[in-house]
Amino acid sequence: MTLERWHRITEWPLTGAAALFLVAYAWEVIADLSGPSLIVAETVIWLTWGVFLVDYFVCLWLAPNRWRWFYTHLFDLAIVVLPMLRPLRLLRLVTILSVLQRTAGAAFRGRVIVYVVGAGALLVFTAALAALDAERHAPGAHINTFARAVWWAFETISTVGYGDFTPVTEVGRLVAVGLMIGGIAMLGIVTATLASWIVERVAQTEIDTRAATRGQIKALSAQVSELRELLERKSA
Repeated sequence: MTLERWHRITEWPLTGAAALFLVAYAWEVIADLSGPSLIVAETVIWLTWGVFLVDYFVCLWLAPNRWRWFYTHLFDLAIVVLPMLRPLRLLRLVTILSVLQRTAGAAFRGRVIVYVVGAGALLVFTAALAALDAERHAPGAHINTFARAVWWAFETISTVGYGDFTPVTEVGRLVAVGLMIGGIAMLGIVTATLASWIVERVAQTEIDTRAATRGQIKALSAQVSELRELLERKSA
């Protein structure tokens, strides 16, 4: 089996595992689970981590040049290793964004809005979960309900920053930094796509105008030729 074939086979199963992780993590954070329910959620979370761990080592094994694949995929290693730490579990959801990006790439301008909206909603939701998970039980925390966490996430990703809710923990502030960068990046994507669409429309209009002008010139030339022929006949 080749690495490309493995990617094709596992692309959607990995996305499903990431989505399952999101459901379990959201359930754990929003419901503030304890007891048997917490054990179930944690079991699902660790099982999905195991899926990504297996995928990483299989890709490393199938890579033609393993050392080169290793140092060019350090971010993939981070997605596998760092989520062992609770505050960084949400790195697993990068898998969903990667699949969305590959799908958008097939017809970028036509699907970029879908990609941006999907990525933005996912980013807001996961950032709200991460912030609530980090802030809920911290002394003096403002972000202690999911509704407040979502409101804070929208404020942050849009770079509005009213300041009514602010993270007080280091992890919460780290999530805020990532959310700010993500918001600026998505705004840049939308702006660049809109500019590209406008340039394309202007260019197409210019092409159509030139084509119409050429048609009119040909029609006028034909009419002039006909008049010339009539004049020559009358003269003869």
